[in-house]
Amino acid sequence: MGELALTPDPDASTEEYRAEIAEAVRALARSRRPHQGFDPAYGGEGDVGGVVAAFQMLGHGDLSLLVKAGVQWGLFGGALQALGTARHHDRYLRDMMDGTLLGCFAMTETGHGSDVQHLRTTATYDADTHEFVIHTREPGARKDYIGGAARDARMAAVFAQLVTGGPNEVSQTHGVHCFLVPIRSEAGDALPGVTITDCGVKAGLNGVDNGRLVFDSVRVPREALLNRYADVSPEGVYSSDITNETRRFFTMLGTLVRGRISVAGGAASATQKALTLAVRYGETRRQFSDPATGEEVVVLDYLVHQRKLLPALATTYALQFAQNDLVSQMHDLQKPGAEPDEERQRDLETRAAGIKAIGTWHATRTIQTCREACGGAGYLAENLLPALKADTDVFTTFEGDNTVLLQLVAKTLLSDYGRRVAKLDLAGKVRFGADLVAGTVLERTGARSVLRRGDLRDPAHLRRLLVDREEHLIASGALRMRKALAPGADQFAVFNGAQDHLLAAARAHVDRIVFDAFAAVADRHPLLGRVLALHGLSVIEGDRAWFVEHGYLTAARTKAVTTAVNALCGELRPHARELVDAFGIPQNWLDCPLLDGERTRPTEADEQHADTLTAVG
Repeated sequence: MGELALTPDPDASTEEYRAEIAEAVRALARSRRPHQGFDPAYGGEGDVGGVVAAFQMLGHGDLSLLVKAGVQWGLFGGALQALGTARHHDRYLRDMMDGTLLGCFAMTETGHGSDVQHLRTTATYDADTHEFVIHTREPGARKDYIGGAARDARMAAVFAQLVTGGPNEVSQTHGVHCFLVPIRSEAGDALPGVTITDCGVKAGLNGVDNGRLVFDSVRVPREALLNRYADVSPEGVYSSDITNETRRFFTMLGTLVRGRISVAGGAASATQKALTLAVRYGETRRQFSDPATGEEVVVLDYLVHQRKLLPALATTYALQFAQNDLVSQMHDLQKPGAEPDEERQRDLETRAAGIKAIGTWHATRTIQTCREACGGAGYLAENLLPALKADTDVFTTFEGDNTVLLQLVAKTLLSDYGRRVAKLDLAGKVRFGADLVAGTVLERTGARSVLRRGDLRDPAHLRRLLVDREEHLIASGALRMRKALAPGADQFAVFNGAQDHLLAAARAHVDRIVFDAFAAVADRHPLLGRVLALHGLSVIEGDRAWFVEHGYLTAARTKAVTTAVNALCGELRPHARELVDAFGIPQNWLDCPLLDGERTRPTEADEQHADTLTAVG
């Protein structure tokens, strides 16, 4: 790709920036990297995990390119491959991979974002002409924030309510399905019945041409329906192997989980870049003198500065290892020839939702912290951090609003918990009830904190605390939700009153699986064990009030947690540069005035960094 779109130019106009990103997309297509994740029968390589890992690396450069590429090959291409059949693949898949057919993903509506199941756009089948009529039936049904729609896309994957039944028949709505709808001519003009408007300048990602789409009775052939899971006959008869509408809807959306995983990966890369800039700057920026030596101290030698950056660095490592596991699991399930596994697919979707939520929130917090850690220099556009901050802000709400995603995680956890309890025999249910009573006694007496004592750096002890929190929150959440099953109960009020509890349970679950992913590889390098301990202790410190309130830690013990975090920050300070270098970000993607003051590194240190790169990579 040469020097295209490595970092955004803050002085470029919106049109210049969009043109540059469009050219970068074409260059990316010529590299054939995007082909990696598609069916070998059409010129791809079938390496689903590889293409998602490669996509994440774009996050070290220009995030507008990452998003634009994600729309083309992840969302539009993903819908085409996963929801379509041979008739769609034969006609469109090669052109989509090559970038000669640019598309967009038209799901979100002005009135419905997260609630996809109740979208208002309709696709009504006309049996006389064998066509679907795509229609925006009210202002709230306008497709909104659609990446690629404002400038470059020629076709849209449109999600709409499928309706069958002619003038003399009772209309039937079969739920949300996906349709391929041309929106522009080759000359770039909107096609008849399609109204395209530009969302305009955003807080970030202005290289992405987000637009709005309105359809006025646009007709597409019957074959435009992506019909892997459902079809309509020429006579207008609807059929699907999945008879339950809700299950069918979630099955269709589940095939698009790659987009959610990719967003988490892109957020991780942006976070790594911000930390690399802040840590390297912190090793050269000096403030105030050491009375003992009279020399000014580099800011990363101050504990308060270490506290800003090093726990966030540890958690970034943990999230990356969890992301690696997620990509590997997705690859196994989606590679060509893989046997369908509904249980593993459901687990993948739950993990993807949780890690996307926690990872993108972490990115938002950490990039802001890195900006502050670089002072005024971090506020200058030329030093890259402002663009990272602006471009990743929307990651918390696209590909699923984070709060809604954690609610989905909580729902799955409660369902699984209910099934486990239901399977218990009489003796098991007696033991289960006794455990609940015993837990209440331990909490009220403070005895639980005695039983949970251990070495705060021991991964097994840290994991036990995280597991305890997860299990406690899920079990107590399930008890609260039982009220909704009572005759005459106001189910919405019960759920609404427990939302904060359910979100806490979901977050505890994700914290535990992220810790487990890191712990599974922490013995690769001696340094990683201490990074793992800092991550685990930071999570516990961040929720220490809960651990005290529920009797898992005493107030004195939480002070020991803080002391241990401080000590680990000091121990990891000499390795901070080594740890950020291990992210492997190309130097030309980091070059900025912020790093002009760096000292030349000695050869011995470079060798140590190479060892760490080998261990982490």
